[in-house]
Amino acid sequence: MADPYVSLTLLEACWRDLVLGVVQGLTEFLPISSTAHLKVVPVLLGWDDPGVSVTAAIQLGSIVAVIAYFRSDLSQVMRGISRAFRSSKWREPQARLGFAMVVGTLPILVIGLGIKFAWAQGYENSPLRSVPSIAVVSIVMALLLALAEWVGARRKQLPEISGRDGLLVGVAQALALLPGVSRSGSTLTAALFDGWQRADAARFSFLLGIPAITIAGLVELKDALTASPGTGPLPLLIGIVSAAVVSWLAIDWLLKFLQRNSTWLFVAYRLLFGLLLLVWWGVHGAH
Repeated sequence: MADPYVSLTLLEACWRDLVLGVVQGLTEFLPISSTAHLKVVPVLLGWDDPGVSVTAAIQLGSIVAVIAYFRSDLSQVMRGISRAFRSSKWREPQARLGFAMVVGTLPILVIGLGIKFAWAQGYENSPLRSVPSIAVVSIVMALLLALAEWVGARRKQLPEISGRDGLLVGVAQALALLPGVSRSGSTLTAALFDGWQRADAARFSFLLGIPAITIAGLVELKDALTASPGTGPLPLLIGIVSAAVVSWLAIDWLLKFLQRNSTWLFVAYRLLFGLLLLVWWGVHGAH
């Protein structure tokens, strides 16, 4: 596949990666699918698809933000796991949270690496990454989130987490390998179905995303750096930094929002997003 970045000037590449970084930061942690927006926004702006490698590498900015934002939580988890190994006290909340994060990462790690090494080129050009597919998936996930919002008991809190919770939400996270699903959206939906309070569900979603997004970004970083030989690493660096700044703001806003509000705003947005994409594709897709 011809690289869409080869013909860009340095200024054009910097501008595109800045926009992609802002889009990544706004959509990675909101339940609206960063992959879908990173695929669709360039199409709507008349740009070429930046490809899986570039978008995955830009996600590293989101990882910097979430690690910085939850540095205290992560420190407590590491101490909890360390104490558990020393004294076998795995029932402590922080040790159980760490165990749930490990268990929850396994599904997306296994499936994601399988796609990377066994279906790399086929996935890059797969119909699953097409605009109509993203639109339909967005609508389906909106309906599932609506159902979870409607039936969820909203009683479970983060200190009660278990390995079973981690596995359940982790399987849902693996669905986000399908563009349009939304890693944040699928994990939040699964947690709400499982009876979690909204803010606690979002908090675990963010923490669970740290290993998955980090691994994905590092695996793709080399390919992303070599994808633009004419412009060097500066555009990608700009994308990563802008993603980090905007991701921090998005995390802070969403946690505060879900303490007082439901997820119906995101249900409505995803429905509208999917429907508008279908209309747009119906008008322009054949041209």
